[in-house]
Amino acid sequence: MSQIALPLAWQPDARDAEFLVSPSNAVAVAMLERWATWPVRTAVLAGPPRSGRSLLGRIFAARAGAQVIDDAHREPEEALFHAWNRAQEAGRPLLLIADDAPPAWQVALPDLRSRLHASPTATIAPPDDALMTALFEHGFAQRRLDARADLIAWLVARVERRHASVIDAMDRLDSAALAGRRRLSIPLARETLHAVPAFTDRSDETT
Repeated sequence: MSQIALPLAWQPDARDAEFLVSPSNAVAVAMLERWATWPVRTAVLAGPPRSGRSLLGRIFAARAGAQVIDDAHREPEEALFHAWNRAQEAGRPLLLIADDAPPAWQVALPDLRSRLHASPTATIAPPDDALMTALFEHGFAQRRLDARADLIAWLVARVERRHASVIDAMDRLDSAALAGRRRLSIPLARETLHAVPAFTDRSDETT
């Protein structure tokens, strides 16, 4: 599991210190690393909330001097149209971050629709096993919680493959461990997560 560290000049939140690279997001990282080869000066990064998309955008802005518009699918179309044109004229990269790729935005402005169609797009996919494991390891470490490898493997096999679900599971376990003054364990995880929709309980398996 490789990492992209933020530039030293950037002061990140303690929970946003690094971006973990895995096969599920490697295409997006590669697109940003090769921004000088884009056919136009604008690109689109699509991915669900809490997938690290905003952090990756901040890293890209710091490294490439880029303009980044987060939640671009919620911006007025005229504003995006003019931002696209300015980026092209100035030669400064523009990154549009959104939940989905532009075809899902239902853009009404034809000129903007054609420009977005010409812009390279990369999507952050659901986390794979390696990234799920790394997210749990780093997340528990940042919370100063001692999570054994068997617990993390147990969680990876049961928590929904969404970045937000991983974070939610860790938040719930952090609160449960603190409230009950208990160490992290598989029994605690089962008690805490059994009613969570993003968790698949397999009580007949080894605990």
